[in-house]
Amino acid sequence: MSRFRTIFPTVDKPLIAMAHVPPLPGTPLYDASGGVQGLIDHVRRDVDLLLEGGFDAILFCNEGDRPYQLHAGLEASAVMSRVVSECRPSDRPYGVDFLWDAQCALAIAVATDAAFMREVVTGSWESDMGAWNPDAATLLRNRRHFAREDLAIFANVTPEFASSVGGRSPAQMARSTVVSSLADVILVSGPMAGSEPDVGTVADVREALDPQIPVLLNTGAKAGTIQRYLKHADGCIVGSDLKRDGYTWNEVDPQRVTRFIDAARSA
Repeated sequence: MSRFRTIFPTVDKPLIAMAHVPPLPGTPLYDASGGVQGLIDHVRRDVDLLLEGGFDAILFCNEGDRPYQLHAGLEASAVMSRVVSECRPSDRPYGVDFLWDAQCALAIAVATDAAFMREVVTGSWESDMGAWNPDAATLLRNRRHFAREDLAIFANVTPEFASSVGGRSPAQMARSTVVSSLADVILVSGPMAGSEPDVGTVADVREALDPQIPVLLNTGAKAGTIQRYLKHADGCIVGSDLKRDGYTWNEVDPQRVTRFIDAARSA
């Protein structure tokens, strides 16, 4: 059984909700008065609402750490690990992400026993963070070194805030990311957090891959449009549409959670 189906053995098209961690210590927008406990309290409230709403899994991410960096500090790994450990669900899967350092995400996954991690692991990109060259070879070797070969790698082939240096299409990149870099799941994103990709891109990526390889919508999932994406995608990751006013960095709105779950389940 694939790593993805080991995580979701009975769910046809999993709905994964983002738990956005507010700015971490040392970042420009960090709330020093609230401290690390303030981060935990914020994330715990959001996670409780997402679990009550009926999501199949939670994905923890340092969304508040603008501007993002490609090489995380030790404090980021430590604090994220504490937040995830204190807020993780006990009755369903959870994953981790770090914008944008795959090695840091792996460290957090190892520390917290996460079932999956999300990252950009292949390609060469020009981005808001500068030149970006992920290293899938080191990442997967470290996964083996840390005895976490059960950890599923969700690979984003159209990362936000970036564009490819080369000329390959998302479908071509998705195929090579699976064949050459051994990704377990392919993610398709829009240009920014909360932005939708072209539905045709999702369809092209799905068509290019073996049916056994899941393709998930990674950004831009909305209650009003999720039906047309789930015609092609094998599930989705959603964050912004669940927030107050649909704004990525606000707190989770339980009414928007209910609206999204109802729309996605009916789709």
